[in-house]
Amino acid sequence: MAIYEIVPLRAFSDNYIWTIRDGSHAAVVDPGDAQPVLDYLAREKLELVAILNTHHHADHVGGNAALLARTRVPVFGPHDERIPDVSVRLADGERCTLPHFHIEMEIMEIPGHTRSHISFHGDGMLFCGDTLFAAGCGRLFEGTPRQMHDSLTRLARLPDDTRVYCGHEYTLANIKFAKAAEPDNRKLPELEAQMQALRNKDQPTLPSTIGREKATNPFLRVSEPAIIHSASTRATKKLLDPVSVLAEIRDWKNNF
Repeated sequence: MAIYEIVPLRAFSDNYIWTIRDGSHAAVVDPGDAQPVLDYLAREKLELVAILNTHHHADHVGGNAALLARTRVPVFGPHDERIPDVSVRLADGERCTLPHFHIEMEIMEIPGHTRSHISFHGDGMLFCGDTLFAAGCGRLFEGTPRQMHDSLTRLARLPDDTRVYCGHEYTLANIKFAKAAEPDNRKLPELEAQMQALRNKDQPTLPSTIGREKATNPFLRVSEPAIIHSASTRATKKLLDPVSVLAEIRDWKNNF
């Protein structure tokens, strides 16, 4: 297997285009904007070998066409005709191998944010787009609370040391909400201080890990008594199942 590193390229106000690279080749995940990728490839003298797309939103796929106009490479993505550039469409449980790097990726369908959202999991890495964030989860634009709960539950079963590469720099805002939802979670102030120190140096707060998310992410902790209490208090009724708790705190976060 090739020796590689993961480099975040910034796009728009808070997107990350995750770039898998070695000394001569690169693959990119969710290139919403082609220009940061083209600039990076030219500066580092890298050859693009693949594009990975997790879902159809323009800030994740908008750069596909311009990149393909320069270099024809395989585009791995979900079964969703709203991403016309995908050349290798993948479903739950299938596997793909990243060209040049020979990294085998398992595909997990994780709907909730969108109906056709997928993640790529392999070699200790999880590229999860906008379903799972550090200390948060995506808005339910096309999916249901049940779908999001099931998707997050699947991701939480991955090994604790799995590195989580999500699509946006939302960590500090998410931690602020997590503290409101679970005020007695002692891990949150410590995490907030660590993440604030990174942002003060203009460094990414990502990747996270599955273990860290299980300890601090309220959307992965919807069976915890403190989260149930907070959600029930806001709903002004006792919420008895984790899907209802997730639905309530997601609505709360939307308006937080």
